[in-house]
Amino acid sequence: MLDFHLGSGTTCAVAHKMRRRYIGIEQLNYGKNDSIVRLNNVIKGDKSGISKDVDWQGGGSFTYCELTQHNANIIDRIEQVDTTEALKSIFQEIEKTDFITYKIKPETINENIHEFEALTIEEQKQFLIAILDKNQLYVNYSEIEDEDYQISEDDKKLNKQFYGEV
Repeated sequence: MLDFHLGSGTTCAVAHKMRRRYIGIEQLNYGKNDSIVRLNNVIKGDKSGISKDVDWQGGGSFTYCELTQHNANIIDRIEQVDTTEALKSIFQEIEKTDFITYKIKPETINENIHEFEALTIEEQKQFLIAILDKNQLYVNYSEIEDEDYQISEDDKKLNKQFYGEV
């Protein structure tokens, strides 16, 4: 079973209880309703849903993987700060990297910084997120050997197994 909008993990929880193979994909973190929390509860013997119908007693396992963030880390930082100065500092940092989309010239922003400063904090955050190269949110598989990303040997091995290179 493939669920590419996993959400809170209901479909995978049911598949697990029915002893079916499943793959779930999710981009968001749902906190207490997160699919990882849900599946861990299923393994521990959660009695909700179809548990009674299938005589669910718990057990099994699942494998969980995350994409390694690249400039998605910058988005996290942008969302956490609450001053113009902190946002300008982040911009100064990213203008020296490949994080900004090729469509934007950082010098144009620097020349018009007064316009940036006139925006509300939320608008400044939206602007900085908008200029990031969305193709660089996560580390591409082709880049896992690049030492700049500091990918662990275990992660490299898992990726190579996943792509059938081992």
